[in-house]
Amino acid sequence: MPEISGRLLAHPEDRYAIVVSRFNDLVTDRLKEGAVDTLLRHGGTLDHIDVVRVPGSFELPIVAERLASSGTYAAVIALGAVIQGETTHHDYINHAVAQALMQAGQKSGCPVLFGVLTCSTMDQALNRAGGKAGNKGHEAALAAIETVDVLRQLPSSR
Repeated sequence: MPEISGRLLAHPEDRYAIVVSRFNDLVTDRLKEGAVDTLLRHGGTLDHIDVVRVPGSFELPIVAERLASSGTYAAVIALGAVIQGETTHHDYINHAVAQALMQAGQKSGCPVLFGVLTCSTMDQALNRAGGKAGNKGHEAALAAIETVDVLRQLPSSR
């Protein structure tokens, strides 16, 4: 039985969109830097990477869906940071954003990657944006490259 797996090499013609929340920009700027750096290190070029800023994580899905549906991008990477406060507001944001980003990818057929941190503290978020726990923007970009390559190897839908 053949096994299909993706390579971590961005095709030169592929364009990537990165949608980044401005809220918690101390964290999200680092996520964006990790994603851009990863795309470049794996064969992407700056002129094939578009960065779109949105106010907060809640706005990521509608913009990601528009970009994914445009037919312009091989993948869309959504980056944000939702940090728990004194209320349960973060739970509503996290669930809604995760569900909507998944649906945007399914609806458009274009991979929409979830690079939204859902942390209890700012320290946890910083650790996941280039600190002790790596950079989740980097991980989302790797997942984008690999997923695009896997889809390229699969039969097209009718």
